[in-house]
Amino acid sequence: MTRTVWWVLLGLAVAVGGYYGWSRYQAADLASAQKSAARPQPIRVSVAPVEKADFPIYLTGLGTVQAFNMVVVRTRVDGQIDKIAFQEGQMVNQGDLLAEIDPRPFQAALDQAKAKKVQDEADLANANLDLQRYTKLGEFATRQQTDTQRAMVARMTALIAADDAAITNAQTQLDYTQVKAPITGIVGLRQVDVGNIVNAVTQTGIVSITQIEPISVIFTAPEDQLPYINEGQAAGALKVIAITTDGKKPLAEGKLAVINNQVDTTSGTIRLKAVFDNKNHALWPGQSVLTRLLIKTLKDVTVVPDDAIQHSTDGLYAYAVSQDNKAELRKVKVSQSIDGRSVVDEGLKPGEQVITGGQFKVQPGSLVTTAVASSDPAQGKVKQE
Repeated sequence: MTRTVWWVLLGLAVAVGGYYGWSRYQAADLASAQKSAARPQPIRVSVAPVEKADFPIYLTGLGTVQAFNMVVVRTRVDGQIDKIAFQEGQMVNQGDLLAEIDPRPFQAALDQAKAKKVQDEADLANANLDLQRYTKLGEFATRQQTDTQRAMVARMTALIAADDAAITNAQTQLDYTQVKAPITGIVGLRQVDVGNIVNAVTQTGIVSITQIEPISVIFTAPEDQLPYINEGQAAGALKVIAITTDGKKPLAEGKLAVINNQVDTTSGTIRLKAVFDNKNHALWPGQSVLTRLLIKTLKDVTVVPDDAIQHSTDGLYAYAVSQDNKAELRKVKVSQSIDGRSVVDEGLKPGEQVITGGQFKVQPGSLVTTAVASSDPAQGKVKQE
């Protein structure tokens, strides 16, 4: 055999061997792909534990903040405003000076009343001396003279009592020239300026003061909840939470103070009044708020996130995750739901895991995998379970 023929035969042998080897590799890879396709792929879902916890039951309503006291400060004497002693929007205490009226006419009236009393006291002293003289004269003074002088002393004594009353009245009028805060609260926009003439008979006030510590909220509740409210109130003052109308920010926490004495038959509701300390001034008179009245607290009940509860034509259901990571459909009964949590009476047990996200991809028996986001936003990693 020549060298050329030998090389040709060797090339054919290598080519045939390579073809059969590649064919075996392709067959093995195809079998592996078919096997992987036959194995179900796990579905990524979000899960949460079924917990046993205390569950507060609230009645939600719409309320209006109302000041405990609101006073329009008016002058009690006529005169010119000499001084305004407050800033609009300022917090003032009871007895603080708000404004001052020209006191000179009232000071003059007080001085006049005091001078009149001094004059009458002098006349009384003289009348007493005359009475003593008539008494000492005995039979040399007629009875009429003595009785007349005694009456004169009594009249002068009464005049001095009237002078005391006049002095008190003049002093009171003078005191009224200093307009002081009758309550503690926030002053509003002032209605007069320095130099204005004010009159006691006019209805326009100098300023208004609104008490905001404490403060109240008037709200309503359905009449069918009245027995539960009365029952809870009998055990102690019920907690009320005031929240912004968008439901996002709690403002204050107070106590139920008053249950109105009758039900509004037109609306089927009962009016309630809650009291708040309002130290941070989060509540303002006239403000609309959402209210939550805590009726009672359920102890050691089964609680799940609202996202775990699904709706169907057959009722409510949820997907629980078994120990082999398969989804199990559970029909559930829910009695209460608030703040993103629901109380489950039947269908789930504490300690189980329920699917809270990705249910639309899940069927009963589906293999699932869960992902838990890291609490550190800088990491941005997801841990698979």
